[in-house]
Amino acid sequence: MIENLVIVESPAKAKTIERFLGKAYTVKSSFGHIRDLAKKNLGIDVDDGFIPQYIVPTDKKKVVKELKELAKKSELVWLATDEDREGEAIAWHLFEELSLEQEKTRRIVFHEITKDAILNALDNPRHIDTNLVNAQQARRVLDRLVGFELSPLLWKKIKPSLSAGRVQSVAVKLIVEKEREIQKFTSKKYFRVTGKFSVSDGKGGWSHFKADLSRRFDTLKEARDFLSTCQNSDFTVDNVEKKPLKKSPAPPFTTSTLQQEASRKLGFSVNQTMSVAQRLYESGKITYMRTDSVNLSKLAIGSAAGKIRESFGEEYLKSRNFTTKAKGAQEAHEAIRPTYLDQSTVEGNRAEQRLYELIWKRTLASQMSEAQLEKTTISIVVSGASERFVATGEVLKFDGFLKVYMESTDDEQEEETRGLLPPVKVKDHLNREEIEATEKSTMQPARYAEASLVKKMEELGIGRPSTYAPTISTIQQREYVVKEDRKGNLREMSQLLLKGDAIAQKVIQEKYGFEKGKLFPTDIGIIVNDFLEQYFQNIMNFNFTASVEKEFDEIAIGNLNWPKMIERFYNPFHSKVDSATQTSERSKGEKILGEDPESGKPVSVKIGRFGPIAQIGEASDEEKPRFASLLKGQSLETITLEEALDLFRLPRNIGQFEKEDVIIGVGKYGPYVRHRSKFFSLDKADDPYTIQLDRALEIIHEKRVEAENRNIKQFEEEPDLLILNGRYGPYISYKKKNYRIPKSRKPEELTLEECREIIEKAASRTKK
Repeated sequence: MIENLVIVESPAKAKTIERFLGKAYTVKSSFGHIRDLAKKNLGIDVDDGFIPQYIVPTDKKKVVKELKELAKKSELVWLATDEDREGEAIAWHLFEELSLEQEKTRRIVFHEITKDAILNALDNPRHIDTNLVNAQQARRVLDRLVGFELSPLLWKKIKPSLSAGRVQSVAVKLIVEKEREIQKFTSKKYFRVTGKFSVSDGKGGWSHFKADLSRRFDTLKEARDFLSTCQNSDFTVDNVEKKPLKKSPAPPFTTSTLQQEASRKLGFSVNQTMSVAQRLYESGKITYMRTDSVNLSKLAIGSAAGKIRESFGEEYLKSRNFTTKAKGAQEAHEAIRPTYLDQSTVEGNRAEQRLYELIWKRTLASQMSEAQLEKTTISIVVSGASERFVATGEVLKFDGFLKVYMESTDDEQEEETRGLLPPVKVKDHLNREEIEATEKSTMQPARYAEASLVKKMEELGIGRPSTYAPTISTIQQREYVVKEDRKGNLREMSQLLLKGDAIAQKVIQEKYGFEKGKLFPTDIGIIVNDFLEQYFQNIMNFNFTASVEKEFDEIAIGNLNWPKMIERFYNPFHSKVDSATQTSERSKGEKILGEDPESGKPVSVKIGRFGPIAQIGEASDEEKPRFASLLKGQSLETITLEEALDLFRLPRNIGQFEKEDVIIGVGKYGPYVRHRSKFFSLDKADDPYTIQLDRALEIIHEKRVEAENRNIKQFEEEPDLLILNGRYGPYISYKKKNYRIPKSRKPEELTLEECREIIEKAASRTKK
């Protein structure tokens, strides 16, 4: 007999818990969920209270069998899955599938994997919370109904293999709306004026400082007129204002704020942040990483206070507890914090160390004193003009929490912070050294990065801590959204400089439009969004989606019957699906751009079988229409007639090599060189419209050398079997499958028989 069987979700968590428990406890992992909804008939009995039909997937049958056998031999089974709805559901599935008995089963939860937390949980077991289970079931069932009913509709009306999801579709809508806001935006030019002044320091020297004009000018003439006025003006201090300022620390991390700061400070994607945080949690280094609470336990506050006193002194300590303001915050979790605040660093890979350090600093800073600053504002009168110059400066009097941590911001247009200003008095006369008027342009709205999208979703109450990362991954996997960098462009701007008595004018270059790691909607994402907006306003409504989340929260505390909630949603939704199936037209995002000047036929763009295409002519014409794929970066929404016509300049025959034509074209995978029925991709820097024969031949030679180096060995009697050099070392390629070569074997010395043995061994392992 086994005295105690403890079941957790992951092997890493099992390993950590095992360290704290004695020989009387056997700790095993379920490797996540052991059951899921069946694929057949939605996996839900729609006619009988939306009862879910669960099955054990093939890859989980071995785990379930082993856990069943161990459970039968155990005196007590402890279900120690995570403390949120997902963890509660896993515990319930284990209870049901392993046929556990109530009196022999205990449910325990903890938000950190430490010895004290585990032993405390063992002393305070509870029963499975069916309300939490029902909330998770309701979400799973609702998402299955939406996905399984909307996806076939999208296949019929737009394109095969598409899919839709309740929260994912709303996330795509946010990105599409932002893109359209940017497209409508018209940049406005203005002139910003900055003056450089000096004042005597009373010791024979001069103190220099900068000040900005309180007004922006719309035109070059207005800016020049003002600088002309300044040529003969006096500059006098009109007012000096000093104000004490306090800066307070940010609260400890929630899932959302951790994802945002890890993105800004460490450059982590949302998925990477959650993956690294999960490893830190499961190895006992931080508290549970899916939370929307900013609360800290009394023990954590006391521990932080001790560390602050020891490291910085009593004046740096200010203990405080924060309250959660997020819409629909769920469960009484703690914020994300280190389990042991006396440890400022941990072992692990570099990503784990960096994320831990971020969490440690943020937690400690939240319990530290405010930073004390003094803000000075100097107002400067210009004789002969109504405008004033204003200089601002900040002096840090006491660093407080800033000694440890400063929160980053998404704002790309932050005001420049100037340092200490010289001591000046009202009526002091200033020397004008130079005044500069520089042309600027108003900035377009910023596109979402992954982290700022999470922030927006949280503000709107869409999704919960456990859903942010999967939602953002899903919309990228479905290719409704792409995350990429975009190169900036250069534009010319005018600049005026008043120095001495002369005003000089020059042209400067400014870089604009650079995007790093931003989310862009794809053409198919825009078309799916517009279709769903037209026929399923509720599904695409932010307030409606947030209200569904609130209903899940009500189910979680036992205030709402989940089948009734699903029924209220499903019946009108199902009717709309039926209606859209009957009445909606097929949508390909087709758009007429104009006429082809050569043939007089209409030029249009739409979604084709392999993606966005341009078309000259119509299907009803006697002569078949001509098609061309859009280039990367081109969109159905923004492409012009000229750009579309350019696509038909390809394929181009640019000459001959080895008595065969060299053709430049664009295909499914981008621009290419074609020679002797072989395709070679162009580099990013190569323009398919201007590339010449000499450059095309360079590409062909490069690829041939690469191919020669790739081919280690082949056999005449078995032409399908090749020994090749790959990205991860030599391997055998046979009938479109790859087989690893053992390190003990030299690839160039392998015989055909030895290759066949390696293939057979690999095949037998796969069968097992």
